[in-house]
Amino acid sequence: MTRNDIADRARFDIIRYAQLWEDADVLVAAMHPGSGQRFLSVCSAGDNALALLTLDPEKVTAVDLSVAQLDCLRLRIGAMRALEQPEFLELMGSRPSDRRGVLLDRALAELPEEARLRWGNLRPEVVAHGAGGVGRFERYFRIFRKRVLPLVHSRRTIDDVFVARPPAERARFLDERFVTWRWTLMLQLFFSRFTMGRMGRDKAFFDHVEGSVAEHVARRIRHAGVTCDPAENPYLHWILKGGHGAALPMPWRPEQYEIIRNRLERVELVHGPLEACGNTPVDGFNLSDIFEYMSPAASEAAYTQLLARATPGARLVYWNMMAPRRVPEALADRVTTLSDLEDTLKQQDKAFFYSDFVIEAAR
Repeated sequence: MTRNDIADRARFDIIRYAQLWEDADVLVAAMHPGSGQRFLSVCSAGDNALALLTLDPEKVTAVDLSVAQLDCLRLRIGAMRALEQPEFLELMGSRPSDRRGVLLDRALAELPEEARLRWGNLRPEVVAHGAGGVGRFERYFRIFRKRVLPLVHSRRTIDDVFVARPPAERARFLDERFVTWRWTLMLQLFFSRFTMGRMGRDKAFFDHVEGSVAEHVARRIRHAGVTCDPAENPYLHWILKGGHGAALPMPWRPEQYEIIRNRLERVELVHGPLEACGNTPVDGFNLSDIFEYMSPAASEAAYTQLLARATPGARLVYWNMMAPRRVPEALADRVTTLSDLEDTLKQQDKAFFYSDFVIEAAR
């Protein structure tokens, strides 16, 4: 992401996302297998940069225009070094806890002063909601869950969302019990471009979006509720219930937690745009949804810079929500789209906001 394309239009001094809303399972599966690789990852809250450590890389460089977002990763690194996995889940808000203040102090003990100060100022929110609940996007969902959702569905209906069922029964539940007229009206009001721009995502992030946000969310709810099993969806569980059930984001699971914990020294944090990361060759790019925020011209410029660092076969992996972005036409002869892998992983993607999941390989 070039500094001038979005940095002048959106705020980067706050924690916008306190946890990742992109599925690390499909991200890791989209990368070329093999140890010793070098990854470049948009940081956001840091979970997917950490997930890439499960591939046994040489280095993962996490880059972000926002120091606040980099501090989310710094907190995770401090927490993973100081806490056992069940304690980490309590700190992040995945599980109930009455000792988050103590856990936060342990996680912050070895962090830089600026990060300690940021999280110290957020201490009351961390104690109340977990470190994964303090972002602007998570506050938006908290308002939805506490003030809006009870007007639409009973607690029993919400609990029943997470009962494991075959796909046909999931479709019947969605159509007969969940998608009511109240739900449809609520989507139009609460998940409009105006409301999300004021309370959730920065309004600048919608500059290149096409179509109705509410209609897009309605379509993606069917993916989350029928194509995928809601009982296995940590993202849906957090939105509707404010924590995680039996399903956890990939880097927070016990088996991955220990692997990541033992490889934390391989993570490098860089503040700035993607071009601030030097010119070291890269084997895999986790680009989040950065092209969503760019004009087509800016997307082409950024993509050109990425290809200049890509090794032969390097994977470029990213999501689109409502702004269709793929390899620019001028660069198409330098990239292969891995369509079969895309199609497979799209069906598995539990982070259901996105309409497209793109996997391209540099030639």
